[in-house]
Amino acid sequence: MCGYERCCPCRGAHGYLRGGQGVLHLRGLPGHGGRRLKHRRGRLGECLQHPASGAVRGDWREKPGCWSHRFPCPGRHALVGGTIIGSARCQAFRTREGRLKAACNLLQRGITNLCVIGGDGSLTGANIFRKEWSGLLEELARNGQIDKEAVQKYAYLNVVGMVGSIDNDFCGTDMTIGTDSALHRIIEVVDAIMTTAQSHQRTFVLEVMGRHCGYLALVSALACGADWVFLPESPPEEGWEEQMCVKLSENRARKKRLNIIIVAEGAIDTQNKPITSEKIKELVVTQLGYDTRVTILGHVQRGGTPSAFDRILASRMGVEAVIALLEATPDTPACVVSLNGNHAVRLPLMECVQMTQDVQKAMDERRFQDAVRLRGRSFAGNLNTYKRLAIKLPDDQIPKTNCNVAVINVGAPAAGMNAAVRSAVRVGIADGHRMLAIYDGFDGFAKGQIKEIGWTDVGGWTGQGGSILGTKRVLPGKYLEEIATQMRTHSINALLIIGGFEAYLGLLELSAAREKHEEFCVPMVMVPATVSNNVPGSDFSIGADTALNTITDTCDRIKQSASGTKRRVFIIETMGGYCGYLANMGGLAAGADAAYIFEEPFDIRDLQSNVEHLTEKMKTTIQRGLVLRNESCSENYTTDFIYQLYSEEGKGVFDCRKNVLGHMQQGGAPSPFDRNFGTKISARAMEWITVKLKEARGRGKKFTTDDSVCVLGISKRNVIFQPVAELKKQTDFEHRIPKEQWWLKLRPLMKILAKYKASYDVSDSGQLEHVQPWSV
Repeated sequence: MCGYERCCPCRGAHGYLRGGQGVLHLRGLPGHGGRRLKHRRGRLGECLQHPASGAVRGDWREKPGCWSHRFPCPGRHALVGGTIIGSARCQAFRTREGRLKAACNLLQRGITNLCVIGGDGSLTGANIFRKEWSGLLEELARNGQIDKEAVQKYAYLNVVGMVGSIDNDFCGTDMTIGTDSALHRIIEVVDAIMTTAQSHQRTFVLEVMGRHCGYLALVSALACGADWVFLPESPPEEGWEEQMCVKLSENRARKKRLNIIIVAEGAIDTQNKPITSEKIKELVVTQLGYDTRVTILGHVQRGGTPSAFDRILASRMGVEAVIALLEATPDTPACVVSLNGNHAVRLPLMECVQMTQDVQKAMDERRFQDAVRLRGRSFAGNLNTYKRLAIKLPDDQIPKTNCNVAVINVGAPAAGMNAAVRSAVRVGIADGHRMLAIYDGFDGFAKGQIKEIGWTDVGGWTGQGGSILGTKRVLPGKYLEEIATQMRTHSINALLIIGGFEAYLGLLELSAAREKHEEFCVPMVMVPATVSNNVPGSDFSIGADTALNTITDTCDRIKQSASGTKRRVFIIETMGGYCGYLANMGGLAAGADAAYIFEEPFDIRDLQSNVEHLTEKMKTTIQRGLVLRNESCSENYTTDFIYQLYSEEGKGVFDCRKNVLGHMQQGGAPSPFDRNFGTKISARAMEWITVKLKEARGRGKKFTTDDSVCVLGISKRNVIFQPVAELKKQTDFEHRIPKEQWWLKLRPLMKILAKYKASYDVSDSGQLEHVQPWSV
């Protein structure tokens, strides 16, 4: 489900409390997803203007009425950054007197449920407020401000938290609301700076936000291939000044014309002394004489349009928060809704707050390994991956395996493919393998377009879109003899395939050909990379996030056009083949009125219902419509047919336009998510290959078992290797999609947000879990 801001349900009315640390992205969404669900369940929702101080002053954002009066255009709020209800620090709320006033104001509205969006400070304050609630009511009764009946009626306060912070510094969740959008701002700046840095042969020192958390700095460094990164959780060792200068000079010696250094604003050394951007600049200028500039990104990281990921994340978290409040009992502890892998989960609020505070305590006590461990598995994994890719050991220190590993791109281009290739090449070289690049897919493989590729050859590939190696949809079936010959000629001991459904089919064909061609009896693994996100065995594919952001950005522009012309409906066709991922998730992120997909058959009655819905919508203040259609959702209800139907049925009420997005969805610079996903998952694939090759070392082992031909992907909460033979029964080969797709559970959410009647699946909700510390 979708939720982003102030949404709280239950007993009549609900308030929203935000006592915050600054402004973050997507404040409009939680309210968007949450409050609409409440209306569906017969509840009303209210929110506070500048929540913490608003609670003390009784400053209400809304007045009674229907949701179109409360938030005239929730779909528009999805694309607005910041927070539409405001955010302010409130010293008064830190005192019992201030909380007493807040309790009185909430009771005047009958509010006994709070959805709190903020960081650990806001959530801690909300928990204190909850614990004091009964005492505050008794004091209000003694003062004559409420009667005994009110004390009994409003005896319990339920609190659910959503973590909103660009710092991603809250333990218990993989991503906080706003972090992905902040990463988009940072990477946009880094990509722009790289152009001028390369032109002038400059070194740039970029300082990013994060307070005492280095997540933004670390992920940005991973996404842009920075030469050096400074983090509060992992300070550089003694003598780092000399090591950094050596690293920068070595990169220049490899004909690299620029250097990028990323600094977290809370960066420290091992003695807890600050490491500033100016200090780093002075060091580089003094020791190396490089032309060096400092860029402090500042509050630009908090602003801008929310990313597609943040819009969807906020919507899902907001709805989960609403459900948690609806299901709350007097014995239910305060909880926080968070993201674990691909699932929304509920965790005890104070467990998360305590672990978050433990991180800072560990850094204060210089227990930096503990700090990294407490940040979680994802943070530690990012740090280890960065170190492996950024630092190349001298050749004489790398034990050679005498194994040749080939990398190939197959299928349509997808943003992030190049980041995956770069990661595979560097991890393979670090493990002692000889890396080979195969150009132009299986077609190039059969023709012998194979070259050795080195560490420096893939420098700067992370931010490049498309496929530098070249990629084609050709399958290996008719070239098996030629490909086997090339495998033998180049002594290829393992194969990494990066691509979409064609890569999956190609892997099946190579596996089936093992009996006839022993050259294919080597470890083979596939990394999913396709905008369609239709590869069995993985919930996500490299490139899908970039395509989703392209769709969302285009829809934002189209909606702006429709709002200006009034009474206009746009029909947007997205890619994806028979897979409706892009249409459904794009519609959810963009606030569409409908999205037609193959997985959910529709007929003329559904089209009629949508037209009637839009006709009624034109009577409100929101006089525009947006409808998405997956390119293969129906053989007969084509984009042209739907456009003509809407145009005819809407005569006199609205006019209609159509837009086929086409191949623009495959282009552009990769999003931060796709860069890092491609980098990390490809590194995992190479680690798997290395383990397999070690098993065969010295024994001439041939790999013939199913577990030596795998698809590597994310399934639910885990990154797993699944034998391709086992995935066959999970595949709809006719339509080139998995038989089960996780995102279909979010399908009703888009309908609810578009004001349709729909039932939302809450079967995965309701379980309160516990924070699991992770050991490095």
